[in-house]
Amino acid sequence: MNPSADKPMRILGVIPARFASTRLPGKPLVDIGGRSMVMHVLERARLAAALDAVVVATDDERVAEHVRSHGGDVVLTSAAHPSGTDRCHEALLLKGAERFDAVVNIQGDEPFIEPQQIDELCAALQAAPGGIATLAQVVTDDHDLDDPGEVLITVDTRMDALYFSRAAIPYLRDAAPGPKHARFRFLKHVGLYGYTADALRRIVALPPSSLELAESLEQLRWVENGFKVRIGLTSYPSFCVDTPADLAEARRRVGAP
Repeated sequence: MNPSADKPMRILGVIPARFASTRLPGKPLVDIGGRSMVMHVLERARLAAALDAVVVATDDERVAEHVRSHGGDVVLTSAAHPSGTDRCHEALLLKGAERFDAVVNIQGDEPFIEPQQIDELCAALQAAPGGIATLAQVVTDDHDLDDPGEVLITVDTRMDALYFSRAAIPYLRDAAPGPKHARFRFLKHVGLYGYTADALRRIVALPPSSLELAESLEQLRWVENGFKVRIGLTSYPSFCVDTPADLAEARRRVGAP
C-alpha cells in the first residue's frame, strides 16, 4: 500500500536532460523562440502546484552550467544510467532522499507540458496502491492504434495497468464497420511517471525483464515483477521534440523562424 495515501506528499520534480541524442544532438540546449528546450520544460514544471521542488538532472556540464546561469536548480548525474528512471533515483539521492516522499519524472523534451498535467499525475500517485503512477489519454484516432511509436495500455477496474504494448490492445476479434476507437475505449500512454521514494528505490534494483526486452518498454519490467501501476486520465495533448522536424514544429508554435 502507499504509506502516504492519507497525507500530502512532498514531491520532487526531476527533469532528466541528456546532452547526447542520436536524432537531435544537444537536445536540451536547442533554441525554441529565444529559450532553450530545458528551460521551457523547467519553467513550465515550476508552475505545477503539487511539486515542492524541481531539479534538472543531467550528465553534461554544459547543460548544468546553462541551467545554473538561468537560475535553475541542477544536479550532475552519472552518464552510465540506462534510463531516465535511474537518473531520477540518483537525483533524489543527491537532493536528499529524506526530504521527499516521491519523485515525478518529467520528460525533458516536452517544452509545452501543461503544469496541470503534472498535477493530475501527482493526484494519481497519491492514490496509487503500488507507489507508481503514469498517465493515459483516450484514443480518438485509429492511426494511434497502428503506430508502434504509440504505447497502448489495458487496465483493470481500479485503473491499474494490466499491460503496456506497442501493439493495439485489446485485439477486436469481430470485424465491424467504422472506427475501432468507437467500439472500445483504447488508452494510449503519456510518458510522465510518478513514484514514491520507496517504489523508485525498488524498481531501479530490478534487472531488465523478458517483456521489457521484447517490447523495449521499461514499465513492463515493473508490471512483470508484480508492481501495480496506477493510470490517471488526462485530456492535455503531449508533444515531444525528438527530431529536427519536431524542433521546426516547436519553433513554429512559438512564432519563431
